[in-house]
Amino acid sequence: KGPQTYQTSVLILCQGCTALEHTSLRGASVFPPADECVSVSACVGRGLEDLMTVNLARYKPTGEYVAIRCIDLDSCTNDMVSYLQGELHVSKLFHHPCILPYKSVFIAENELWVITPFMAYGSARDLISTHFTDGLSEQTIAYILLGVLRALEYIHQMGYVHRSVKASHILISADGQVYLSGLRSIFSLIRHGQRARVVHDFPQYSVKVLPWLSPEVLQQNLQGYDFRSDIYSLGITACELANGHVPFKDMPATQMLLEKLNGTVPCLLDTTTIPPEELSMKPSRSGADSGICEGPGAGGARHTNGEPSSSSGGNPYSRTFSSHFHAFVELCLQRDPEKRPSASSLIGHSFFKQIKRRPSEALPELLRPASPISSLDCMQPQDSPTGLASLESDLSQLDVDDWDF
Repeated sequence: KGPQTYQTSVLILCQGCTALEHTSLRGASVFPPADECVSVSACVGRGLEDLMTVNLARYKPTGEYVAIRCIDLDSCTNDMVSYLQGELHVSKLFHHPCILPYKSVFIAENELWVITPFMAYGSARDLISTHFTDGLSEQTIAYILLGVLRALEYIHQMGYVHRSVKASHILISADGQVYLSGLRSIFSLIRHGQRARVVHDFPQYSVKVLPWLSPEVLQQNLQGYDFRSDIYSLGITACELANGHVPFKDMPATQMLLEKLNGTVPCLLDTTTIPPEELSMKPSRSGADSGICEGPGAGGARHTNGEPSSSSGGNPYSRTFSSHFHAFVELCLQRDPEKRPSASSLIGHSFFKQIKRRPSEALPELLRPASPISSLDCMQPQDSPTGLASLESDLSQLDVDDWDF
């Protein structure tokens, strides 16, 4: 890109970032817009068509870990710049305890730097990949989904559709707080000062999120979609957290679209949805299964496992989730969006009555044997080579390709 285009890009982004430079977490120190205040330790992931790196760093004045997204503006098209500007504008508007906050946003030379708190447990997807390959416990999922619903309730009340709800966008801090990220695909229902009933925009750069998108978003017809598309994505995410994999994950995009439009309904995999003869068999590793069932009206519905992994010879799905959990997922995955409840009403669902303690008290216990990465601070000095090597080794085990801080 030429110098004039680059200068325009910087100007556009600066206009979106100015008010964000002193945005900070509640109780956290304010981050001045200067890269001298942070010490980058390691690159933990990439994204945005390889134009972005996600780095682990330390904020020098306090020593706390932070995550830094560094985006190469020289290589960004004008469309990408506008895309990023929308994300930064939204992050400036949103202030909610269950939405990942931006500590600071500024431009350093030719890069846009976005600094956010470092989530010591990583994402829910990371936890599944490293410790809970057959899915999380029901109570753990209840705590996680309640945090996501509170974030969605706020987002929808603000007049936005998230459009990217999935396990890799659910982050958990060292003290067990749940945060929803992935604001890059968010879209406003407000047009010319009026709140539109539906929208028709298809999310950009959405290839990785297709399995979670609702039928009406994928269909792209004149009826459009609204905030209830996020509720469908939440149902898919619930299956992902419970089963250890996302439904439809092995399907070509066209087949997945047809399955969703024809009413194929994902389900929780347990003794109530998998026939006994299948439970007695060794889990299939053929990759042909996708963790879906064919809807209530289909004879001989498929209840499939989608490449589960288990350390024992038995079937990992010889378990029983509560009827409340099954009912919650069925509500979210209604084919007709009009029948899906709002985030506000789902917060009062009987599924969440099992929650008796605060997430900060319960989640660290429920997530064992997983431990927060920040616990390494206690074993090694932060500046020691051994401590950094141990930290990088721990990070290398995570599935960070899809991290979106």
